[in-house]
Amino acid sequence: MTVAAERGWITAGIDVGSSAVKIAIVRQRCDDGPEVAVLHCDRIRRRELRKVIDDGYAGALAEASLTRDDIAYVASTGEGELVDFRRGHFYGMTTHARGASFLVPTARAVLDVGALHARALRIDERSRVLSYRMTNQCASGSGQFLENVARYLGVTLDDVGPLSCKATNPQPVSSICAVLAETDVINMVSRGITTSDIVRGIHLSMAGRYVKLLQAAGAEGEVLITGGLAADEGLASALRERAASEKLNITIRTHPQSIFAGALGAALWAQYRHDLLSKRARVPA
Repeated sequence: MTVAAERGWITAGIDVGSSAVKIAIVRQRCDDGPEVAVLHCDRIRRRELRKVIDDGYAGALAEASLTRDDIAYVASTGEGELVDFRRGHFYGMTTHARGASFLVPTARAVLDVGALHARALRIDERSRVLSYRMTNQCASGSGQFLENVARYLGVTLDDVGPLSCKATNPQPVSSICAVLAETDVINMVSRGITTSDIVRGIHLSMAGRYVKLLQAAGAEGEVLITGGLAADEGLASALRERAASEKLNITIRTHPQSIFAGALGAALWAQYRHDLLSKRARVPA
């Protein structure tokens, strides 16, 4: 162990998604609780996925001035079977729930919006998942759909949120089918509808589906958005609008580190498992 590791054992969580690999390195400082050492994200962009994982992990270790030997336990989540050096794997719902509780301890529900799906989780104060609901296979409620539309409109995903918040006359789009929704977008562009009004309409359509998920999961109180679209301020705004119109007893929350909730949860569960294994090892036979 190096000096860095001796200051408290360290774990890593690797969240392998459909469009990006997120890595969290967390240090446990005795009784002071866990603290985040590094958060690292690499977009896949048609690259060989194992190389993205290996390069991302090496980059995260370098940012934290650590070596592989300093990490007591590596846990994966998402498509974790591709993390060849993992010691354990945790299901995505449990890692997002744990990561959400770490970021916002008062959260009692999670809305995880990824590239290919969305899911609503109702959790308790210990981050235990009490119930959940997921979108079906249609892509119109996914981050990949939003990215495709942004590409067609000639804007980046980072631009979509601010543009949505500037809309004055949002245009409704199909919430049933991605193909129909994309056709709506093409028609709106030909009619001269502004990009802001188009993306706001898309956000409101997506938010309508997500609010139904939250209702079905029995969500109440504070809801933290996690996953790849967690940083989309336009989506968060549309969710608040839809929740208010449905008179739901929920408060939509965001956090600067929300996109790393899965990786953080994996690293935190890794701490728990490492601690458990260490205690068992110390018990005399």
